[in-house]
Amino acid sequence: MEMKRLTKQFQHSMVALVLAGACPGSAPAQQGHSHTPTAQPQQLTPAQDTLLKVVRDSTERFKDVKMAEAEGYSLLFGCVTGPDAGAMGMHFVNPSLVASGVIDATRPQIVIYEPMPDGHLQLIGADFLVLASDWDKAHPGQGAPQLMGQLFHYFESPNRFGLPAFYTLHVWAWKENPNGAFVNWHPNVSCQSFTGQ
Repeated sequence: MEMKRLTKQFQHSMVALVLAGACPGSAPAQQGHSHTPTAQPQQLTPAQDTLLKVVRDSTERFKDVKMAEAEGYSLLFGCVTGPDAGAMGMHFVNPSLVASGVIDATRPQIVIYEPMPDGHLQLIGADFLVLASDWDKAHPGQGAPQLMGQLFHYFESPNRFGLPAFYTLHVWAWKENPNGAFVNWHPNVSCQSFTGQ
């Protein structure tokens, strides 16, 4: 039942983006939401290195997007881009993993791709996402979740994705981000080659 509700919310968010006049090929930036990258230390801690390695090891098979699709991931939100901070890329979401409410470094709820000029999709990272209401109910008074010491970012509702408030952690495991491995936006990711598939 919960998975049906989430799938329906994701589908409604896509309809909302279309009805809101989203630019072809990209989802517009959320009004009023800061896209300024959070400064990250240049030197990664051992825990950060370990998290990147775990995510790389557990997502390597998804370099072929067909493997991700075979495991229940599908493209939602088009190619997410911002006017001044780069992009987030194409989010392939696994609704059953979102519905589980479980944060596991080896099972990201989302795998992220960048559309390339030759038409193929390049795996660039993963995104861990949990609905705030689910997390807060299961972990009262604990605040935002953490994964191997990395604090999740909070997105309030309403948001550009049409989702209830959620916590998220991007892990740029396959494309180095000069602003840090765990920030939301990647200045070197582009949606320019997105064709709307």
